[in-house]
Parts: sequence; structure tokens; C-alpha cells
Amino acid sequence: MLLIVVLTISVLISFYYTNSAGQYVTAKLNTVSGLLSQYYTDNPATFASRVRLLIEDWDDKERTELMAVSATGTVTMTSSGFAPTREILAQDYTDAVASGSTGFFRGRLPDGEKIVAVSVVTPDTTGDFSVIRLVSSMTKVDRHIRSYIVIISLIGVAIVIFMLFSGMYFVKSIVLPVNKVGNTARRYAKGDFSARIPIETNDEIGELCMIINKMADNLAQSEAMKNEFISSVSHELRTPLTAIKGWAETIEAMPDDTEMTAKGMRVINSETERLSQMVEDLLDFSRMQNGKFTLERGKVDILAELGDAVLIYTEKAKKEGIELVYSEPEDLPIIDNADRNRLRQVFINVIDNAIKYSDRGGLVTVNAAVTPDDIIEIEVADNGCGIREEDLEKVKTKFFRANHIKRGSGIGLAVADEIMQMHGGSIDIKSVFGEGTKVLISIPAVNK
Repeated sequence: MLLIVVLTISVLISFYYTNSAGQYVTAKLNTVSGLLSQYYTDNPATFASRVRLLIEDWDDKERTELMAVSATGTVTMTSSGFAPTREILAQDYTDAVASGSTGFFRGRLPDGEKIVAVSVVTPDTTGDFSVIRLVSSMTKVDRHIRSYIVIISLIGVAIVIFMLFSGMYFVKSIVLPVNKVGNTARRYAKGDFSARIPIETNDEIGELCMIINKMADNLAQSEAMKNEFISSVSHELRTPLTAIKGWAETIEAMPDDTEMTAKGMRVINSETERLSQMVEDLLDFSRMQNGKFTLERGKVDILAELGDAVLIYTEKAKKEGIELVYSEPEDLPIIDNADRNRLRQVFINVIDNAIKYSDRGGLVTVNAAVTPDDIIEIEVADNGCGIREEDLEKVKTKFFRANHIKRGSGIGLAVADEIMQMHGGSIDIKSVFGEGTKVLISIPAVNK
């Protein structure tokens, strides 16, 4: 395209200057033709002398040559002052003679010089000044044309060089980094999150690389948590199944031992309940992931549901040597448009975690109150192992487990947080590692 533009401009410049030279010579000769007509009209006897004087005093000698040609085609006089003897056979002369008026010629002389010439027949058609011819050399014009073409060509070359360097910069600063991003993304698509993109600039590309690297960190962490979750759930499922199977075999082998049978049935019932709860958590998580997690809304007595959750874990806390203290309020509002089972699930999950992460001899407290803004707040606090500060923002993330020693799947709190958000409430966690944790469950009271 650039070559086409340069060639087009060059042709236009050549045409313009060549055409301008022809127009200039033609205009000059038209002026001379007017003077010749006036000379002949004024006095035919003095016509030759006045033409001779016109040629001798020609004021445009630097650019054009004015010459007189006889009826026989011989140059009789020129403005250059050299004695003319040559015969004129140029196209402009022959056309002028043939038409009896004017002729035009643009081309090269036998010696190779490029000219533009115009001839006009004078009123004295039989004398030494029967034709007046004006000639202009195109040497200077061609020199100007070549100069402009060289300049345009140099500009074109400069543009090409600029495009090459800018293209190299574009390739280096954008194409190559984007190519690296694409190659790394393809590795991520195959499940390899170990690759990282080097950040070499501080522009938008560098920011994109940083974001993708952070995304890879999160994906790698999620992948690790998912794998750990699968391993943990497999272990959690295998443990109660092993206990159930073992006690079932024991009871089968000792059917007459009433005490052993009763003990085994208690273990089997306990482990079955544990399995049931784990399966329910997994089903809830699956529904949450598929967008099918729904609520069966109605009026809910928060005080009753919280009391039931505390009652469920009172005996368990005693067995594990943990004191569970419930400061039951006199009254809590009845909430419209809530799911009682899901809210109880939240209370059970939070209380269970508090007991699970407390040591023998620990204390778990449960308090409930209503704020002036009609927000029901339930606080569950323990003096257990606590949560590290860097893990606090992740504890409600699916699969995440802050403590890998205690049993658990890492999805219970994520499900509880989803339930509270669907109720327009929240779960806020504050913790000091080694000192304990406080969980604040907030839910707006629609009706009192």
C-alpha cells in the first residue's frame, strides 16, 4: 500500500510539473502571438524589425528560448543570440504550418534533451518570420520532479523503518507476553497450576500477568483443598463404617451378651447418625453448587431452635469434658419467612465446631440477644485452639480446614454461611490463635 501511495504521488507530481511547464509555454506564446498580430496590424512594413527586436529583447531567456522560423523551415533568429542554421522538423512546427495556427510538442530532441515547444504562424507567412516558436527545456523541471520523488521515497522508507521498529516493539511488548499468557493458560486448562508468568513490565500486560498468577495460586489452593477434602471425606466415611462393621460382627459373634449388644447398638446408632450428618452436608453442598439449594420458608421460633441445638450437644460436651453454658434469653422474636431446619443446621454446625476445637476442660458459651435495629445476634464462643489470622478469611471457603488434626470435611461452615446469606443474615468470626474463637450469627427479625 505504501509503495502504491509513493508511486501515485510521484506520477501526480510528474504530471503536475510537466503540465504546468506546457501551460506556461503556451501562455507565453499566446502573449507573443497577440503582439505579432498587433505589430502587423499597426504597420506591415515594420513587422520584421519589430519581431527581431522582440526576440533580441526577450525577457524570459533563463527559462525559454524564442525563435523565428522562415517559410522554408529554417531557424532565422533566436533569443539565445547564437546564429541559427538548423532546419526545424519538430511536431509543433509541422502542426502549426499544417493548421495555419498553432502546434504543440512535448518530447525529446535527437540529442536526448527533453523539451516542450509551441509554434504559432505569424501574419507574415512568406518571410523570415513566418513561424514563431517558443521552446523550454524540461531539464530543470525533471530535476525538481526527481528531487520530490526522492524526498517522497525517503519518507516512505522512513515510514517502513518506523513500522518495522514499532512492529518489533509491539511484538516484544504485547504479542510475546500474550503468547506466554496463552501457553500458561493452556497448562492451567490441563490441570497444571505450577506454571507462573514472569512479570516484566508495569503496564496493563504486567497487571494481567499478576492477576493470572494470583488466579493460578487460588486454583492451585482450591485444587489442593479439593483433594484434601476427598481424602478427608473418604477417611471420615471409612471411620464410622469400620466401627459399625466391627460392632456388628461383635454382636453377631456374641448374641447372648446383653451388655455387649447394648453397647454395640449405641455405637452403631451414634456412628450411623454421624454418617447421616456427613451425607446431608455433602448433599447440601452439591445442591449449593448446582444452584438447587432452597429454603422451606415459614414462621420460626429462633429461641426454640437454638435451645434444641444446645440441648443436642449438652450431653456430648459432658462426655468430652467440656462445659457448655447457655445464657438463654427471656424471649426472641418470631421470624417470618425463614427455614427452621436450615437455621437449626447453622446453630448445630457452629456449636459442634466450638466443641470440636476445644480441649478437655474447655468452656463453650452460647448467648443470644436482639439489637435496637431488630437484628437477632447469637454468639458462640470457646477458649479452644483458635484460628490463625491468615486463615480467618478462608474459614468459610469450601473445602478449607484451618486445623488438619481435627476431623471434618471443610464444607459445613461454607454451607452455614450460604444459609445465613439466603436469610439476609451473616456469620462473622473473630479468633485469636491459641486463645479461642467467637462466632456471631446475625439474622434480621421480620416480625416480633
